[in-house]
Amino acid sequence: MQHYNQDIIAWANEQAQFLRAGRFDLLDIEHLAEEIEDVGKSEQRELMHCMAILLAHLLKWQRQPERRGASWEIIIRNQRRGILRRLRETPSLQPKLDDPDWWQAVWDDAIVQAAQETGLADFQESCPWVREQVLAESWLPAELATETYCNP
Repeated sequence: MQHYNQDIIAWANEQAQFLRAGRFDLLDIEHLAEEIEDVGKSEQRELMHCMAILLAHLLKWQRQPERRGASWEIIIRNQRRGILRRLRETPSLQPKLDDPDWWQAVWDDAIVQAAQETGLADFQESCPWVREQVLAESWLPAELATETYCNP
């Protein structure tokens, strides 16, 4: 019998074999439950990561108009599509978009990324755009001086 802490891949394959064979008495129930919970957490982390990348690029678009280019547009478009696809495929992630604490955590990650990539440091403390703007296919933020702000 494989041990969870020694080789998780071998353990997972063995657990799958036990399940398929109906050998429920051999299952490592506690670790299986943890791994199933981790799948959900992984999906949540991936949504957060993709949204932070999107927000960071929207910030860069806004704050560095002289550096705007096709590559940024492609990244923004691809992140939006990926986020929307993930939300369609996993509808239970949708409530995250209504959670102000989640948005704040994503924003915090986005400004760290944007700061590292731009050298800028004076970003707003909370997201200046509403969710509909952030996810709208053709929306891009105006330069900082002309942007109107409201929280998601």
